[in-house]
Amino acid sequence: MMARLRDMPMRVGLGRAAATLASIWDRWKAYERIEARGLELLSAWLSPEQRSQFETYKRFDVIGSDSGKRYRICYGTSTNVYEMDGGGRVVLGWCFRPAGSLAAGDVMLAQKIALETDERATLMVARPFSSSLPPRSDLHPCG
Repeated sequence: MMARLRDMPMRVGLGRAAATLASIWDRWKAYERIEARGLELLSAWLSPEQRSQFETYKRFDVIGSDSGKRYRICYGTSTNVYEMDGGGRVVLGWCFRPAGSLAAGDVMLAQKIALETDERATLMVARPFSSSLPPRSDLHPCG
Protein backbone atom coordinates (compact mmCIF):
# COMPACT_ATOMS: atom_id res chain seq x y z
CA MET A 1 0.00 0.00 0.00
CA MET A 2 2.76 2.46 0.94
CA ALA A 3 4.66 1.61 -2.24
CA ARG A 4 1.62 2.48 -4.34
CA LEU A 5 1.19 5.77 -2.50
CA ARG A 6 4.88 6.59 -2.97
CA ASP A 7 4.66 5.98 -6.71
CA MET A 8 1.49 8.07 -7.11
CA PRO A 9 2.02 11.65 -8.28
CA MET A 10 1.23 14.11 -5.48
CA ARG A 11 -1.41 15.88 -7.53
CA VAL A 12 -3.36 12.65 -8.10
CA GLY A 13 -3.19 11.73 -4.42
CA LEU A 14 -4.42 15.17 -3.32
CA GLY A 15 -7.18 15.09 -5.92
CA ARG A 16 -8.43 11.78 -4.60
CA ALA A 17 -8.24 13.01 -1.02
CA ALA A 18 -10.20 16.14 -1.93
CA ALA A 19 -12.84 14.06 -3.72
CA THR A 20 -13.12 11.76 -0.69
CA LEU A 21 -13.50 14.72 1.67
CA ALA A 22 -16.11 16.28 -0.63
CA SER A 23 -18.04 12.99 -0.65
CA ILE A 24 -17.94 12.77 3.14
CA TRP A 25 -19.10 16.39 3.40
CA ASP A 26 -21.99 15.75 0.97
CA ARG A 27 -23.12 12.70 2.98
CA TRP A 28 -22.94 14.69 6.22
CA LYS A 29 -25.05 17.52 4.77
CA ALA A 30 -27.60 14.98 3.48
CA TYR A 31 -27.72 13.39 6.96
CA GLU A 32 -28.30 16.81 8.53
CA ARG A 33 -31.20 17.52 6.13
CA ILE A 34 -32.80 14.14 6.88
CA GLU A 35 -32.36 14.65 10.62
CA ALA A 36 -33.84 18.17 10.45
CA ARG A 37 -36.89 16.94 8.50
CA GLY A 38 -37.47 14.18 11.07
CA LEU A 39 -37.30 16.66 13.94
CA GLU A 40 -39.61 19.07 12.11
CA LEU A 41 -42.22 16.33 11.64
CA LEU A 42 -41.87 15.24 15.28
CA SER A 43 -42.32 18.83 16.47
CA ALA A 44 -45.52 19.16 14.44
CA TRP A 45 -47.00 16.17 16.30
CA LEU A 46 -45.99 17.26 19.81
CA SER A 47 -48.38 19.04 22.15
CA PRO A 48 -47.25 22.51 23.29
CA GLU A 49 -46.09 21.01 26.61
CA GLN A 50 -44.19 18.19 24.89
CA ARG A 51 -42.61 20.65 22.44
CA SER A 52 -41.45 22.81 25.35
CA GLN A 53 -39.95 19.75 27.08
CA PHE A 54 -38.19 18.70 23.89
CA GLU A 55 -36.79 22.16 23.18
CA THR A 56 -35.47 22.42 26.75
CA TYR A 57 -34.33 18.87 27.53
CA LYS A 58 -34.31 16.94 24.19
CA ARG A 59 -36.97 14.62 25.60
CA PHE A 60 -40.71 14.64 26.24
CA ASP A 61 -43.28 12.68 28.24
CA VAL A 62 -46.26 10.75 26.90
CA ILE A 63 -49.15 9.00 28.65
CA GLY A 64 -49.82 5.36 27.76
CA SER A 65 -53.21 4.75 26.16
CA ASP A 66 -54.13 1.70 28.26
CA SER A 67 -52.53 2.11 31.69
CA GLY A 68 -52.21 5.88 31.98
CA LYS A 69 -48.52 5.40 32.87
CA ARG A 70 -46.07 8.14 32.00
CA TYR A 71 -43.21 7.38 29.62
CA ARG A 72 -40.24 9.60 28.82
CA ILE A 73 -38.99 9.49 25.24
CA CYS A 74 -35.44 10.80 24.98
CA TYR A 75 -33.62 11.91 21.84
CA GLY A 76 -32.30 8.82 20.11
CA THR A 77 -33.25 5.73 18.18
CA SER A 78 -32.98 2.88 20.71
CA THR A 79 -33.02 2.29 24.48
CA ASN A 80 -34.49 5.78 24.77
CA VAL A 81 -37.93 5.17 26.32
CA TYR A 82 -38.35 5.14 30.11
CA GLU A 83 -41.38 4.30 32.22
CA MET A 84 -41.63 6.86 35.02
CA ASP A 85 -43.30 6.62 38.44
CA GLY A 86 -45.43 9.31 40.06
CA GLY A 87 -42.36 10.85 41.68
CA GLY A 88 -40.54 11.32 38.38
CA ARG A 89 -38.18 8.39 38.87
CA VAL A 90 -37.35 5.77 36.27
CA VAL A 91 -39.15 2.48 36.82
CA LEU A 92 -37.93 0.63 33.74
CA GLY A 93 -36.54 1.24 30.29
CA TRP A 94 -38.26 -0.02 27.14
CA CYS A 95 -36.53 -0.69 23.85
CA PHE A 96 -38.65 -0.67 20.69
CA ARG A 97 -38.38 1.05 17.34
CA PRO A 98 -39.68 0.80 13.80
CA ALA A 99 -37.71 -1.29 11.33
CA GLY A 100 -35.22 0.43 9.06
CA SER A 101 -32.62 3.11 9.30
CA LEU A 102 -34.60 6.17 10.34
CA ALA A 103 -33.74 9.58 11.70
CA ALA A 104 -34.12 10.06 15.45
CA GLY A 105 -37.16 12.34 15.05
CA ASP A 106 -38.96 9.73 12.97
CA VAL A 107 -38.22 6.96 15.49
CA MET A 108 -39.34 9.11 18.41
CA LEU A 109 -42.57 10.04 16.62
CA ALA A 110 -43.32 6.36 15.98
CA GLN A 111 -42.64 5.60 19.67
CA LYS A 112 -44.94 8.44 20.77
CA ILE A 113 -47.79 7.32 18.51
CA ALA A 114 -47.37 3.67 19.53
CA LEU A 115 -47.56 4.39 23.27
CA GLU A 116 -50.38 6.91 22.98
CA THR A 117 -52.58 4.75 20.73
CA ASP A 118 -51.82 1.08 21.54
CA GLU A 119 -49.65 0.87 24.64
CA ARG A 120 -50.46 -2.79 25.35
CA ALA A 121 -49.44 -4.06 21.90
CA THR A 122 -46.35 -1.83 21.94
CA LEU A 123 -45.10 -3.24 25.24
CA MET A 124 -45.71 -6.79 23.99
CA VAL A 125 -43.00 -6.29 21.34
CA ALA A 126 -40.76 -4.00 23.40
CA ARG A 127 -37.78 -5.31 25.32
CA PRO A 128 -37.39 -4.08 28.89
CA PHE A 129 -34.03 -2.95 30.22
CA SER A 130 -33.03 -1.73 33.64
CA SER A 131 -31.77 1.78 34.07
CA SER A 132 -28.48 2.32 35.84
CA LEU A 133 -29.54 5.75 37.07
CA PRO A 134 -29.33 6.40 40.81
CA PRO A 135 -32.74 6.19 42.57
CA ARG A 136 -32.99 9.94 43.20
CA SER A 137 -36.00 11.99 42.17
CA ASP A 138 -33.85 14.98 41.14
CA LEU A 139 -32.07 12.93 38.47
CA HIS A 140 -34.00 12.26 35.29
CA PRO A 141 -32.97 10.32 32.23
CA CYS A 142 -31.90 12.48 29.31
CA GLY A 143 -31.14 15.55 31.36
